[in-house]
Amino acid sequence: MTIRYSAPMPDTLRHFMRAKQDPARAVACPHCGAHAHRPCVLRKSGRLLTEPHPQRRSAWAQLSACCPQCQVEPTVPCHEDGRARTTVHARRYEEAEATAA
Repeated sequence: MTIRYSAPMPDTLRHFMRAKQDPARAVACPHCGAHAHRPCVLRKSGRLLTEPHPQRRSAWAQLSACCPQCQVEPTVPCHEDGRARTTVHARRYEEAEATAA
């Protein structure tokens, strides 16, 4: 589905309208495949969700913040004892929230 707008929207107005959304919606969801700035959906029924999937929040934190616990930079997955984790540390979520505000 392609959405076509009748007039171009200035970036400042677009940002103002998206400011109320969860900051994790800035990245695509690896779980359901929802595009950036679109809500997550249930894969079976297609119902829109009000909150992003945990995998999307993890991907957003990994892309936007450094991890203070394992000392990795953005885009690098968190690790523990030399092994990559499938999720990010809780302190990285806090760091991502602080940078988004």
